[in-house]
Amino acid sequence: MGFYTTFVANLLFPFQEKLKHHNTVAIRRSMDDSQWWTAEMLEQYRVKRLRELLIRAGKDVPYYRDCFSGINFDPQSVDSIDDMLILPFLTKSIIRSEGERMKSETAGKLARFNTGGSSGEPLIFYIGNERVSHDVAAKWRATRWWNVDIGDPEIVVWGSPIELGTQDRFRTIRDWMMRTELLSAFEMSESRLDAFVERIRTRRPAMLFGYPSAITHIAAHATERKTALNALGIKVVFVTSERLYDHQRQMIAKTFGCPVANGYGSRDAGFIAHECPAGKMHITAEDVIVEIVNEQGNPQPPGVSGEIVVTHLATADFPFIRYRTGDVAMLGTEICSCGRNLPVLEDIQGRTTDFVVAANGTIIHGLALIYVLRDLPEVREFKVIQESIDLTRVMLVAGQNFSAETEHRIVVGLQKRLGESVRIVVQLVDRILPEKSGKFRYIISHVAKGN
Repeated sequence: MGFYTTFVANLLFPFQEKLKHHNTVAIRRSMDDSQWWTAEMLEQYRVKRLRELLIRAGKDVPYYRDCFSGINFDPQSVDSIDDMLILPFLTKSIIRSEGERMKSETAGKLARFNTGGSSGEPLIFYIGNERVSHDVAAKWRATRWWNVDIGDPEIVVWGSPIELGTQDRFRTIRDWMMRTELLSAFEMSESRLDAFVERIRTRRPAMLFGYPSAITHIAAHATERKTALNALGIKVVFVTSERLYDHQRQMIAKTFGCPVANGYGSRDAGFIAHECPAGKMHITAEDVIVEIVNEQGNPQPPGVSGEIVVTHLATADFPFIRYRTGDVAMLGTEICSCGRNLPVLEDIQGRTTDFVVAANGTIIHGLALIYVLRDLPEVREFKVIQESIDLTRVMLVAGQNFSAETEHRIVVGLQKRLGESVRIVVQLVDRILPEKSGKFRYIISHVAKGN
């Protein structure tokens, strides 16, 4: 670790977290120790934190207070993970319908978040400082597994408006001091890809971070241009937010000359699992309890696939208890050779996000279209299908107050991204059916891409 990285990781970043009233540094240091605990020690710690979460939820959160009362559940009596299996699952529809009743009555300032979800169903939820501190600490710990740290030069290829829409002067200065540079994953035109490749060559970052689809796209473009990126000193490429396919891992690793570290999680469920250098996806077990259930909601043993259900232990301000993610995976059957006793998640079939092509040929990340729809309270569910370069169809389930004005806003918003000449057809439906695989896709493009 160089002098400047040491300064950022040990002084500058901790100072920033202190100003934000986050306990990130202390939590990460604790996690550095707990990853080596015995399975028995880890389980005792998890049960203690689960009991504390349930006690706070039952006392301070209206929804859970009524829920626990209705089934005569006493959080004080919890002395094993299995004791919470009597509780009902939490779903997106419950969060939507309960609204403010999901918030703790003792919560301080909460940050509002929203996500499209795997089916395109908009979801609004809230996160407090406790949750943020734990999530950042979990990501930080996993970053350090790969011999890189906060303060090492980093390029982030991302598409969230939370990050891209808030690049004010303060954040620009902060990112410069942290040696982090943000590139937009929304536009992947030839000229933009050329600029991305050149920026990576010039910057020579220690690590890349972003969507696997976006980074694969950059890698494919560099290969097509015969531009070598495998001797820049990049130590690792972190990918998350989409399913990482084998061909993507191979292309990224070959192009950048370094390993690829996968991460699984979401804004709502948190940072669930991270890949270690030995190749296993370790669950952030200190913060997250993962259940695998079948279609009937029954727990499945290690080695059997099912839906991922998450309980995040740092969410007392807005509890996520037995939250159904809609994704499929299975718990591992073997302890990882790295020596960490954190449980392993395998065969993750998570969210996938497609690219679409604008009328002028620009390749755009599918999230650019999702953000047009997901924040509209008049829209309950949606799926965007790009039938051709000239026609995009939007299937949606209308919510309250849906009107011709709402439809006009959708058409205008999509045309701004795809081109004014593109015909946008809004189709109102009662229900959006899943794919044959059982998974939902909220962006589908039938237009061939350049790479």
